[in-house]
Amino acid sequence: MTLSEAMTQFGPSWLSIWLPILMLGAFALPLALLIWKSTRVTALICVAASLLGGIGVNYLYVNMGYVKLLGLPHLVVWTPLVIFLWFKIKNPAIEKAARVVMSVVLATIVISLAFDYVDVARYVMGDRTPPA
Repeated sequence: MTLSEAMTQFGPSWLSIWLPILMLGAFALPLALLIWKSTRVTALICVAASLLGGIGVNYLYVNMGYVKLLGLPHLVVWTPLVIFLWFKIKNPAIEKAARVVMSVVLATIVISLAFDYVDVARYVMGDRTPPA
């Protein structure tokens, strides 16, 4: 069973709505930052972090199954990204439209991290039930 199939079968019904939003906000939307010279490196950092997080989640799934610990790779790569984006958004030298794009990316990642932090904490505290 693939990770996608496991999420569909065992995950909550709202997950089928959230995952496309997450893919758009964390994987596709950062590519828009390539438009502005001042945010091209930021775009690459965002995409690289999301790819690393996705690879990490898939690796854990293959080795551990559908467990609450699957959010750990997101914590590792997206927590520093959140801090990085926060400071980039505050930079008035960055174009306003780019700051809006970064804000949407940041909001998407923060929402995902909220779920991930809860799931990982529950796993660490001994809750080995599948994420819900």
